[in-house]
Amino acid sequence: MSVAADSPPVVEEAPGNPQPGERRAAHAVRAVGLLAAVGVLAVVVLLSVWVGTRDIPFSSTWNVLWHHDGSSDAVIIHSYRIPRTLLGFFVGAALGLSGALMQALTRNPLADPGLLGISLGASSGVVVAIGFLGIASVLGYVWFAFAGAAVASVVVYLIGSSGRSTATPERLVLAGMALTAVLYAFNTAALLLNPLAFNEFRFWNVGSLAGRGYGVLWAVLPFILAGIVLALSLIRPLNVLAMGDQLGKALGANLGRTRLVGAVAVTLLCGAATAAVGPIWFVGLAVPHVARLLVGPDQRWVLPYSLVLAPILLLGSDVLGRVVAAPSELQVGIVTAFLGAPVFIALCRRRKPAAL
Repeated sequence: MSVAADSPPVVEEAPGNPQPGERRAAHAVRAVGLLAAVGVLAVVVLLSVWVGTRDIPFSSTWNVLWHHDGSSDAVIIHSYRIPRTLLGFFVGAALGLSGALMQALTRNPLADPGLLGISLGASSGVVVAIGFLGIASVLGYVWFAFAGAAVASVVVYLIGSSGRSTATPERLVLAGMALTAVLYAFNTAALLLNPLAFNEFRFWNVGSLAGRGYGVLWAVLPFILAGIVLALSLIRPLNVLAMGDQLGKALGANLGRTRLVGAVAVTLLCGAATAAVGPIWFVGLAVPHVARLLVGPDQRWVLPYSLVLAPILLLGSDVLGRVVAAPSELQVGIVTAFLGAPVFIALCRRRKPAAL
């Protein structure tokens, strides 16, 4: 049987290739999910302002939230709970975004900012401030922590890019692991030789939102906002980078610039967050996995989801720490470790780590 000459050619559709309508529907579902996450975040923020060691009715909390009437309840909410909540919001966003960025840059689903020595760099800055300079206030050593994180990231990048090779993910990870070992040894030796410094350092090292006022928030906020802007500017290059170096170069991506800007963004985000509240584990590691399970590997959605889901986890853990140990409280770093580790293990047992 012959086919008419003017018959249109038959085009076979790739079975795994979504049609434009399907893509639009998928984007709409992801957008609705992101809006729902924002709604959950708003509820958690209100809970963080409401729940505390002192029992304040929600109606009173809501009233003094908008009208500072000078009462003791208003002082507690405006001077303690609101700055604590704002700091938890921005620190959570910074940790979640830096974790997603690290995993995308290194193409390693188990990567987190600590892999490049940034967390240990911040810890070393605090050790120097407390142990050698006698600085005991959070607002005093927050700058040393940030400086330590920045120096550590620069050293890792210089080591990883030395020689004839470029700063590949493998070289950066190896350099970060080596620097982490050196800094850990330095911190341990310095603290063992100075018990008073160890006593002060351990309160920062456990990771806590308590005791941080507006001063700490305003000190780190510009760095966190700059890191967020840089991270979100890399969404398209990160999607190209996920295809591999060779294909990325073929598509015109500047891999060196992408990794350098990404390293700067991770340093700003993780350095500022760690300096403000101490090391918080599993937020930057687990949240990007949850985001990829929900929306897939597209960085256009992974980064915004991580930006919203991480503050939910951090503030929710902080509220839980106040409830389970009332009238005292558990530091948020302890609660995130208890919650994050089992959840991450469950994700790994359920399936392979979410694809990058």
